[in-house]
Amino acid sequence: MTKILLVEDDTEVCSFINKGLSEEGYEITIAMDGTLGLQLAEQHDYDLLILDIMLPGINGLEICRAIRKIKQVPILFLTALGSTENIVLGLDSGADDYLAKPFKFIELLARIRTLLRRKSYIQNAAADDVYTFTNVVLDDTTKTVTRAGVEITLTSTEYRLMLMFMKNPRRVLSRVDILEEVWGVHFDMGTNVVDVYVNYLRKKLENDGQSRLIHTVIGMGYVLKDE
Repeated sequence: MTKILLVEDDTEVCSFINKGLSEEGYEITIAMDGTLGLQLAEQHDYDLLILDIMLPGINGLEICRAIRKIKQVPILFLTALGSTENIVLGLDSGADDYLAKPFKFIELLARIRTLLRRKSYIQNAAADDVYTFTNVVLDDTTKTVTRAGVEITLTSTEYRLMLMFMKNPRRVLSRVDILEEVWGVHFDMGTNVVDVYVNYLRKKLENDGQSRLIHTVIGMGYVLKDE
C-alpha cells in the first residue's frame, strides 16, 4: 500500500484529505505540527509527503530542506500561500509540486498520481544500473560491489572485469571477449593478463571463505556461475 505523510494543522483539511485518499487505497499518516512531521519523515519511509508551509513549530519549507538532505521522496506543498513568489520559494526548497488552497480533490489526486509515477520511473531507471548474482550486488551508478553486504574494494580494471561478468551471468566468456571489453584490445596479446586479473577478482570475492563464483572453462575461458 502506498504510504503518504500529510503534515497539516487544519483539522478540516486533514479530515477531507484523509477520507478521500483512504478511499482511493492510500495509507495516510497525519502530523498536525512541523516538529512531529519532520520526525516522522526522518524516521519512516513514505512514498510521498504532503506539506503545508505555515505550520506550528517547524514550517514546511524547513521540513522540505531537511528531508532533501537525506531522502529523495516526492514532496507536494499544499498551502494557502499561492503567490508566484511563494510557489518559486517552495520549489526552490526542494519540493516537486505545489498546489494552492482552496483546491479540488480530483486535482490533488492527479498531482499525487503524477508524482508517484515519476518516482516509479526514476526507481526503475536506477534499477537498470544494479546487477545482482547470488549474494553479489554491483551498482554501476555508485561503482560499488558488495558480497553478502560487505563492500569489496576493486581497482578500475578489476571493476570493469566484474561488470562484464555480472552483465553476462552463466555465459562463457573467452579471453579475447574479455580483452576487447575490459582492455579495448581487439586481438589476443599472447599474455596471461586476463588470467591474472581473474585471480585477483577471485581472491577478493572469496575472502572470508565465500564460495567460488568465477570458474574456468578449460580451453574456452571463464564463466560466472554458482558452484
